[in-house]
Amino acid sequence: MKALICQTFENAESLLFQDIEAPIIGDNQVLISVRACGVNFPDNLIIQGKYQFKPIIPFAPGGEVSGVIIGLGKDVTNFSIGTRVIALCGWGGFAEQLAVDASRVFPIPDKMDWITAAGTLYNYGTSYYALKQKAQIQSGETILILGAAGGVGLAAVELAKQMGAIVIACASTEEKLAVCKSKGADFTINYLSADLKEQINSITNNKGVDIVYDPVGGEFAETALRCMAWKGRYLVVGFASGIIPKLSFNLALLKGCSIIGIFWGSFAEKEPLENYKNIQELVRLLLTGKIKQHLHKIYPLENAAAALQDLQDQKVIGKAIIKIGNWEENLVDLNTTRANETESLKKEISINPIHFTDKSELIKNIGRDLGKTEWLTINQERITQFAESTLDFQWVHLDAEKAKTDLPGGKTIAHGYLTMSLVSNFFYQIISIGKVNSFINYGINKARFISPVEVGSEIRMSAYINNVEEMPNGSVKLYLNCTIEIKGHNKPAFVAEIISMIF
Repeated sequence: MKALICQTFENAESLLFQDIEAPIIGDNQVLISVRACGVNFPDNLIIQGKYQFKPIIPFAPGGEVSGVIIGLGKDVTNFSIGTRVIALCGWGGFAEQLAVDASRVFPIPDKMDWITAAGTLYNYGTSYYALKQKAQIQSGETILILGAAGGVGLAAVELAKQMGAIVIACASTEEKLAVCKSKGADFTINYLSADLKEQINSITNNKGVDIVYDPVGGEFAETALRCMAWKGRYLVVGFASGIIPKLSFNLALLKGCSIIGIFWGSFAEKEPLENYKNIQELVRLLLTGKIKQHLHKIYPLENAAAALQDLQDQKVIGKAIIKIGNWEENLVDLNTTRANETESLKKEISINPIHFTDKSELIKNIGRDLGKTEWLTINQERITQFAESTLDFQWVHLDAEKAKTDLPGGKTIAHGYLTMSLVSNFFYQIISIGKVNSFINYGINKARFISPVEVGSEIRMSAYINNVEEMPNGSVKLYLNCTIEIKGHNKPAFVAEIISMIF
């Protein structure tokens, strides 16, 4: 097979495009026929021997791939031949085939093209983890993103806007800043032609920024730290400048701020369920058009060294991708062609659950996270219809005028049992089981109605498999721990263990 091989720890120019033996998979690995591979900053560090991990020479760089599974190790039970996947491999991706641990592989929907899939994991995975788990970003907070036109930087711009933040994007050229603006940045700063501190103080009225997202390091790090607001969070993502800054700890003391390291690879390894949940949420955002990778250029495998050099020379805006093989796909302007597909993709989301081939497979997946459903708006019509069906006409559900003065939120609220009844609808978005005659709602354990759902609220459900019991008659009793959350609220609306009988 063809691959781009590193034989000595040097630079992109030293890489060799050559034929090598196809990989042999281990018991817990899958073999992937690679379609595309993302190009990332760690790739250049790895081939220079400067990364946290050093592969055994010779090896192929390339840490994130999309492709099709063509081989399974004997202990792999959660994938099948022909499954379309993305994989976080660390290295080995600049090749026609790749052997990788099954734990680092994630299925992708049919509607996601190979190029988009190969540009998802590193950039969006890193930025989502940084903003969600580490910074715990809140709507209305201000975030300063250094190197905002790079892969992780642009992903952070998009995701921070989705999370309701005010985004200040920093880059070195007006062309790069224009791309940041197109991705939702509220303010932009050219830190080569403007005074960074002066600009931040002007934008924030001298308050400072709540979060700094720094994949660059170098000369601007201390200035950014000095511009932190009280209780700010400084996210150390990487050192694209090649310089690891030496910061004075007294600044953290004076600002009451936190300096937080972001190592997504370790998070994915040590907290696989949380990482899997993040990946699912990112796929939903991609498929519905809420985030969209900015494609810099597609390089053929034989020119992959040029892609690494362009990245090293800071010529890449957004994402560079290596195309591997002769497959065909409409690649004309991937940054704009998805707009007319958005509605059909949204519909697909609702019928794209995690699929189990039969009920016996459920037993092997106890503890598995099933992800989240789409948001559902609770409007007055839905509340009224529920009242008519149940003959429960309490004014708190139906009298909008009285609610304005007599209820704390000033709005009518949905009946708690209405919220609970939507569990069945949400089921179909997260789980599908083959070879089943019937699926019966059997019971509920430990149900609690924690927060009222006001009219106009958006709710969604998350769930995981808590237990599975095989019954003497051949049926299966499935226990799902379910949580229905309210958008923008810290406390959920409803939590319970839902029991279903599957025949």
